[in-house]
Amino acid sequence: MKKKNKSKASKGKKEEAEEPNYLKIKEKTPEERKQNHIEGVIKTAVAAIIGIIAGIAGYYLLDKAIDFTWYSIIIVVGIIAFYLQKAVFPLVKINTKDFGAKDWLYVEFLVLDFFLITWILMLN
Repeated sequence: MKKKNKSKASKGKKEEAEEPNYLKIKEKTPEERKQNHIEGVIKTAVAAIIGIIAGIAGYYLLDKAIDFTWYSIIIVVGIIAFYLQKAVFPLVKINTKDFGAKDWLYVEFLVLDFFLITWILMLN
């Protein structure tokens, strides 16, 4: 019986040592890390600039926006910003085909955040 336990124990160690392919993480080279960092900064800067421009435009075009509901303004700004980013990102050499839902939600959140901050600061 002890032999059976040893063989099972040795099999378990062998299986633990071999990781499946889907668990292996590809190490990025320093050049890939630098390129990803640069792309991330560009995405953030473009989204911030679009949000600030939208906030300034909102202040001058809508003033206090008493005639509109707040969520309709945010939805319209979000939709316009989405299509504007789809046009601008290829110009700054960012491939939007690699974007997932997480990436789009990130840049849209930044646009709406900067829009609201700029608009509120200008209203005060």
